[in-house]
Amino acid sequence: MTGEPRVSKQISHIHWPDAPDMWMPYAPAIVVSGGRTVYLAGVTAAPVYHHHPHRPEEFDAMPASMEGQARAALENLKRGLEAVGAGFGDIVTASRYVTDLSDQDALNRVWAEYFGDAKPATTTVQVVALATDPRCMVEINAVAVIA
Repeated sequence: MTGEPRVSKQISHIHWPDAPDMWMPYAPAIVVSGGRTVYLAGVTAAPVYHHHPHRPEEFDAMPASMEGQARAALENLKRGLEAVGAGFGDIVTASRYVTDLSDQDALNRVWAEYFGDAKPATTTVQVVALATDPRCMVEINAVAVIA
């Protein structure tokens, strides 16, 4: 990425004209002008770099709770963002795959710690299982726009 010209960017969170005044962890729509788009692969609480085919023992250190797994997954996402010179405020959309929607409150609490005032457009979907390891509870992928 060295030598690439920097392009200014503007991120605008768009709300419906008649939207009620309430806190939400996401924006219904986002308009981005300028910048470069970065696609971040899905991350879980598992180590990002692991063997393929998978070796279950590589995932033994994963936290057992949704809160712990959400934190570990977001730390993995943070490492990917840092690798491209970005932060959580640069994420414009994210998909969250969970194995149990009843754990979504724990995910949202940790999410708020990492994203602060940033409100990417998000989708949360319950799935039967995640591909990395049967113990994984959450996977997050994202798209960021950087200047």
